[in-house]
Amino acid sequence: MGNLRSVSKAVEHLGFKVSIQRDLSGATKLILPGVGAFGAAMACLAPLRDSIRKFADSGAPVLGICLGQQLLFESSEEMGAHDGLGLLKGRVRYLPKDAGLKVPNIGWSGLHTCGRDGARPSTVLVRGVEDGEQVYFVHSLYTECEDPNDVAATAEYGLTFPAAVERGNVFGCQFHPEKSGEVGLRILRNFLTL
Repeated sequence: MGNLRSVSKAVEHLGFKVSIQRDLSGATKLILPGVGAFGAAMACLAPLRDSIRKFADSGAPVLGICLGQQLLFESSEEMGAHDGLGLLKGRVRYLPKDAGLKVPNIGWSGLHTCGRDGARPSTVLVRGVEDGEQVYFVHSLYTECEDPNDVAATAEYGLTFPAAVERGNVFGCQFHPEKSGEVGLRILRNFLTL
């Protein structure tokens, strides 16, 4: 897993204290950033798996970013079958290669923060983000939510996929808020001020 420095700098820029640690002692919020492969990341998290679940079960806020969002789910098909943290119901799948688009998806895309009927979902994470605002993605896989109510925002790349997820105190961004300018900082601030 990686991207620790970029996320830490964004959190500090917003005026919050950040600590990179190997346990959850003293933590009030948890951010799981990630760059890499699902199976390798879960192997790195193996000693913390139960602690992360207890932390989330306690009601403390948890945010997964990119691979970190994918790790929140039950399983992934990336390079074989792997179990995730299971904090959200669903699985991680490869983006379709038959859509004529390059995979991985690298670049800016608009967030769709309105539901099909045009109503805004009652979400914390994308509060204050206008429909269509651009965020930065780097991914080959996407999350498939079992419960559509867990989807806070979507994006398009060969299909419509969950760009942000939210269930209670568990949040995720498939995009990189720390690399998404003012929009991304707004999203991080929404999480950090919980």
